Amino acid sequence: MNYGIVLRILGSLLIIEAGLMLPSYFIAIFTDGPDKTPFLLTILLTAAIGLALSVRFRREKSITAKDGLAIVTFGWLAASAMGALPLYLTGVAGYVDSLFEIVSGFTTTGATIFSEIESLPQGILFWRSFTHWIGGMGILVFTLAFLPALGIGGFQIYKAESPGPVAGKIAPRLKDTAKILYITYITITLSEVVLLMFGGMSMFDSFVHTFGTVGTGGFSSRNLSIGAYDSSYIHIVIALFMVASGVNFSLYYSFFRGKATDLFKDEEFRLYLKIIGISSIAIAIDLWLVSYHNLWYSLRDAFFQVSSIITTTGYATSDFDLWPTFSKGILFILMFVGASAGSTGGGMKVIRILVMLKLIKREIGKLFHPRAVMPIKINNKIMSNETIARINSFLALYLVLFMFSTLMVSLEQVDLITSASTVAATLGNIGPGLELVGPTLNYEFYSIPTKLWLSALMLLGRLELFTIIALIAPKNWRIDV
Repeated sequence: MNYGIVLRILGSLLIIEAGLMLPSYFIAIFTDGPDKTPFLLTILLTAAIGLALSVRFRREKSITAKDGLAIVTFGWLAASAMGALPLYLTGVAGYVDSLFEIVSGFTTTGATIFSEIESLPQGILFWRSFTHWIGGMGILVFTLAFLPALGIGGFQIYKAESPGPVAGKIAPRLKDTAKILYITYITITLSEVVLLMFGGMSMFDSFVHTFGTVGTGGFSSRNLSIGAYDSSYIHIVIALFMVASGVNFSLYYSFFRGKATDLFKDEEFRLYLKIIGISSIAIAIDLWLVSYHNLWYSLRDAFFQVSSIITTTGYATSDFDLWPTFSKGILFILMFVGASAGSTGGGMKVIRILVMLKLIKREIGKLFHPRAVMPIKINNKIMSNETIARINSFLALYLVLFMFSTLMVSLEQVDLITSASTVAATLGNIGPGLELVGPTLNYEFYSIPTKLWLSALMLLGRLELFTIIALIAPKNWRIDV
């Protein structure tokens, strides 16, 4: 492993993170909040460490796969460790709680330890939501877009950080790919901000909730989340942007180039919309018959909550933990599905579910035609056996990690539904779960070891499991000579 290039890029990342804290610092100054000095100290410390690392270590000509894994893993850890300092220094939470909150922010999970969110300083509120926006597209993808010095080998970083079984370039040069992605990202962000302000939301709240929506994170500036706004317009706007943020961003590039048909030709996109549509209708009917007895509100809340859970955003307009068991069951299943590959959403990803369904169909077909050659095709392209094997391994590892972690959390003497939904919500980067971690509750009651484990699960979920696990392998710690 080339430790020099790893530490140099980590230094550049910390310098960029220090710059990204400036808007929160300016808000703290403007509101004269208790967080202005903590932000200033954190910015100076982060920039100093970053500068020392970026100057001290020489640049290598290329970045290997091992280097990419190390940069991404340690980059997220370093960004989270420094990003937690403003919360800790302000005194709103202990360091482990602050770290949990910021890891939840950067990984776009949205799980919180705060019960009185509205009492937090505005600088802190902005920062914790801004981490969604930064982490949604990827901390290192942001660095790739604005740090051409990464140069050759940067694809190893992009590949390690991009969610989904296959990472592909939009443009020949990776820097251009990253810039195209962020131009799209910024366009969607500004569009939602304008639409929310048009609906009567303040500029500050519009940015906070847009960061949570577009980054599929779910942090809010209100205790009741989106339920604090009694406006169908706001609910629908946020729901539609959650759905939009769960789409593979490379499809938007095709759309903006005048290839709108590519959007609906994509098999993953079509399945994604089908899951949202069928789940929303099923829950709406259940709510209409059992709880709400009003078809419009049933459809509105069902669509919003399905969009929130499948995209792993985690916003809520109502306490869905009080919904009928059938509706909660659908939401729990959606926690595992997740959004599209190449989106800001978490979870297993729809593409993996699609491949799994096609594998099941193929095995059934082979019962009748055992000698037939039936390749798995996605968008009329044959998937390699290597990719299929990697997807199967991912699903198996995901399931094993889920079961093991559920047992670990149960040691806290919580019920099985709470344990299982806690793990599903953190590993899938969703945020709210069921029972004791429902949409109106939080994660503050867990012990420090459990919070650290859940933080690790959030990172594992965001970085696609194998990124971190591959790094742990002892052979990857040898120094390359």
